[in-house]
Formats: sequence, structure tokens, C-alpha cells
Amino acid sequence: MRILIAEDDKRLAKMLRLHLERAGYQVDVAHDGLEAIEQCQTFRYDLLVLDWMMPHKSGIEVATELRGERFEGGILMLTARDTEIDLVHGLDSGADDYLVKPFQANELLARLRALSRRQKKAFVSTVSYQELELDITTQTISYAGQLLELTRREFEFLSLLLRRPEQVMGRELIIEVVWGIGADITDNALDALVRLVRKKLDAAGAPALIQTVRGFGYRLGGPHA
Repeated sequence: MRILIAEDDKRLAKMLRLHLERAGYQVDVAHDGLEAIEQCQTFRYDLLVLDWMMPHKSGIEVATELRGERFEGGILMLTARDTEIDLVHGLDSGADDYLVKPFQANELLARLRALSRRQKKAFVSTVSYQELELDITTQTISYAGQLLELTRREFEFLSLLLRRPEQVMGRELIIEVVWGIGADITDNALDALVRLVRKKLDAAGAPALIQTVRGFGYRLGGPHA
């Protein structure tokens, strides 16, 4: 199932993308209303997550225009407005549901699951690279069928790399995903976590899949993996 997030706050958009990808969605991002419309005219999306207040075109304008072009996917509106007249206006524009900021990631996922049931589309249940596999339903990772015994942080780190194989993940991004935004974590703590994950992969018979990209971060696989 493919989702477009239209959100001009780039930090929030990045974190929403990570949460949704972790839940099994394929996710693209737009940072203003015009870009959102252009992407919807280019690609087919099952669900849209639209911020109400965006540059160039608001979420309301985007929803109205896309519904006029017969977009049939689900639309969830993100808004700081919580008065009844605003919310009615949002729904009348073509949105199926709304979520008032600030909100928890679990609430967002619940709303999207409800919309996806209406779309009658199946979630991606697994993500794999070579013989390494993430089961999204059970939140487990295995290598060649052997379940890896991972701590929560080890799982978050490895699943982040697994969702974007051969793509370099920066240290700051990894720390935000594994420990949380604003966490006071040193590079040494991250490197220690990576060593533990590598040790468990090695014990399972996996090759050296996690590569260090000096001065930036880590990636799963690559030219020499």
C-alpha cells in the first residue's frame, strides 16, 4: 500500500515516514501543496496524509482539487485546528478523517488502518534483503529462517537498515529512530550497539552485511556485501 505524506515541516515528515515504513507502508513525501498534487498526478497512491497548512496550496485545497480529479484513495487531514466548523470544512473538502496535532504515532497508524480497510488493500507483511527478513506482523527479524534474539534498540537499528538496503543511514537519523528525537547519545554508544548486532548476525551465519561509511553512518549491503 502506497502513501503520500504532504507536510511542510521536514523533521516531522521524516519521522512520520519512518513510522509508516516500519508499519509496512511504501511512503513518499511532499513538502508543499503543489508538489503533493503533482506527485498524485504522476503516481498512484492508496492513502494521503495531508497537513492542513502548507505553502502554495493548503491541505483543504489539495483534497478539493484531487477529489475533483476523481482521486478515490483515503485522505487523512493533519490539523492544529480543532473547532467544529474547521473540522466540518475539512471533511467537506473531501477528507475521510482528521487528526488534531499534537498526536501519537500509534493513533496515526490506527486511523490509517481504518482507512486502508475501506480501500481493501493488503499490507506488506515482510521486508527482506538476501536471507535477512523482517516480519512486520510479529516485529521479528530472522536470517535464513533463524530468529535473531534482538533487544528493542537492536531491532530498531537493524529494521531501519533493512527497509532501505544499500542506502546509507546517517548517524543522527539512526540515533533519532533508535533512541528518540533529542536523545543525548554519543557516537560510542551507537558504535557499541552496531557491534552487538553484527555479533548476533555473525552467530547466525550471516555474512558481513552491515557496512560502516566513515564520517557518515551505516548501510546494509552494498557493492562488497
